[in-house]
Amino acid sequence: MELIYAFATDDGTALKNDGHFGNARYYSIYKISPDKYEFIERRKNAEIEEDESLTHGDPKKAKSVSSVLKGVNVLVANQFGPNITRIIKKFACVIIRKVFFIEDIVRAVQSNAEKIMAEYQKGEGRKPVILS
Repeated sequence: MELIYAFATDDGTALKNDGHFGNARYYSIYKISPDKYEFIERRKNAEIEEDESLTHGDPKKAKSVSSVLKGVNVLVANQFGPNITRIIKKFACVIIRKVFFIEDIVRAVQSNAEKIMAEYQKGEGRKPVILS
């Protein structure tokens, strides 16, 4: 089974490394399975730009970011903010401990696809998957 992943990025090339997932300018969307991957699109995080009054942990911010990520199953970032307790009920969350280019992270995700899938299938009882 393939899952749809959103990688937090500011430039479309590297994973965002100076803030939380919800503060990324863009999300690079990929379809990934253990044996292949496909870039689908880059989505702009316009919801946050439109309302900069939203703060870390604000439920409205979680809802705004989620609306940009329709059809996505897994979120990938260096950091997640306090809203991880809300978003993990809807998405599996993967935390990357080192800064990589997205293409490198896609391969790391592929090699851990079964682990990520198992966590995704837990539903609201999910825990973040940490890859280093």
